[in-house]
Amino acid sequence: MDLARFNRLAQRNRSRLRAFLRKLDDLVPEDFQPLVDATDRQVWQEIDCTTCANCCKKMTPTYTKDDLQRIAQHFRMPVKLFKEKWLKPGDTAGEWVNRDTPCQFLQPDNRCGIYAIRPLDCAEFPHHNKQPFDEWNDTFIGNVDKCPATYELVSRLKAQVEAGWEFPET
Repeated sequence: MDLARFNRLAQRNRSRLRAFLRKLDDLVPEDFQPLVDATDRQVWQEIDCTTCANCCKKMTPTYTKDDLQRIAQHFRMPVKLFKEKWLKPGDTAGEWVNRDTPCQFLQPDNRCGIYAIRPLDCAEFPHHNKQPFDEWNDTFIGNVDKCPATYELVSRLKAQVEAGWEFPET
């Protein structure tokens, strides 16, 4: 994965892709979900997260209460100590996120050091399987310049929708 190239492309096209996703809030093409599913399958045949790990380098997951308990137990420490060592409060009350990026559990080979017990947010990332897709536009708007898989998915969807439906150009 050439992250420098991805970052250039993402910065150049971010506003157009975000505008496309915002339009999906109001205008969803008929039979859109099958198009999303098929396009997403194609994207994952080409992208290997372990050659990237950009999400771990630039973002932080939100830890659920279950995540905190499971991961703290793994390290044989109380949840309070786990929070003090690595986390900070998030934007929403009761929410916890990593204090720093890259993630403290990211290994030099771009693999997760706690993969088997990673936070649910990490396990579900980049959330392409959430349905209906258009109800997750805010998530994709935030991820389109951080995740190559999301960038590819949204770019391809934009091209296909604009070519095949009456959809205002972005």
